[in-house]
Parts: sequence; structure tokens; C-alpha cells
Amino acid sequence: MLGPSMSDIINLRKARKTVERKNDQKRAAANRLSFGLSNSDRKLMEARNAKVCRDLDLRRVDTGGEK
Repeated sequence: MLGPSMSDIINLRKARKTVERKNDQKRAAANRLSFGLSNSDRKLMEARNAKVCRDLDLRRVDTGGEK
């Protein structure tokens, strides 16, 4: 079937919302490319970096005094 014909009844509100969702998804994909990481990815990366720093600080050897 190619699309709705003259005899098919369509709900214009649903059709409009479907088109808007598709446009929103395209815009979101473009923004993801433009602005880089998502907020959840950024927070995950920050948490991993903080854990690595904590682990390094815990394993640091204290040599006594610094000059």
C-alpha cells in the first residue's frame, strides 16, 4: 500500500504528532552530534575519573617528608 487513499480515514492530530516526533528525533540526533556526550555519559565519565583518582590516592606511598 502506498499511503492513505481518499477512502481511508486518518486522525489528523495523530498524524501531526507522528510527524513532530520524527522531526524531534532528527533534531535530537543532530544535537547529540553537535554537543557531544549526553548528560548521563558525562556523569558516568566524571564518576569513573573520580574513582580512579581515589584509588590512586589510597595506594600512594608516603615517603615521610618533602623538601
